[in-house]
Amino acid sequence: MDSKQEAAQGDIGTPQRRLASEFIGTAILLLAVVGSGIQATLLSPHDVGLELLENALATAAILLVIITIFAKESGAHFNPLVTALSAVKDELTWGQATIQIMVQFAGAIAGTLVANLIFGVPNIHFSTHVRQSSPHFVSEVVATFLLIMVIELSGKTYDSKATPALIAALIGAAYFFTSSTSFANPAATIGRMFTTSFAGISPSSITSFIAAQIIGTAGAYLFSKLFTSKGQI
Repeated sequence: MDSKQEAAQGDIGTPQRRLASEFIGTAILLLAVVGSGIQATLLSPHDVGLELLENALATAAILLVIITIFAKESGAHFNPLVTALSAVKDELTWGQATIQIMVQFAGAIAGTLVANLIFGVPNIHFSTHVRQSSPHFVSEVVATFLLIMVIELSGKTYDSKATPALIAALIGAAYFFTSSTSFANPAATIGRMFTTSFAGISPSSITSFIAAQIIGTAGAYLFSKLFTSKGQI
């Protein structure tokens, strides 16, 4: 590990605690997203707008909680895109990043399965909610671009202590201004494949969503370079 990686990890926990935090945090995130989606369907079966509001509020609230709690343990990534960028920037080795990404995927699936268990929904059923369209693709590019921009500019153009609230506010708002309801996270995308609620996504839509998320991440990373001290990409 070089000095840059040591500096980046100086304020976070041991490798074991980091991985545990990423697993638990990602699982809690998906538990909230999927669980509130199922609950919203039960509480407001004839009002899709209200269902979406309930889902968005629960997601935004849990993001604020888990990012605040786990920031010092793992950096509170809960997203393979964020972890991959950390490897690109040499804050993590690619070996560390790969393991962490695998843990995030496992946490996302676990969180969804627990949500299904809580509400008595069969775990073996895949979502039939097809989201494969041009508007959905563009939506995920935009949503992911905005999310990564907030994360990349944290501490550069604003107080990084505001990051949890900004991310929570962004995702909560993006539920309504994007047609995809702003997944912006490959682990969450895979996890939501295992729910039959309106929060789910069919397996046939997975590839296009993740491709859009990668494009949005690359664009945000390059664009954020404009805000560095040298102002160069």
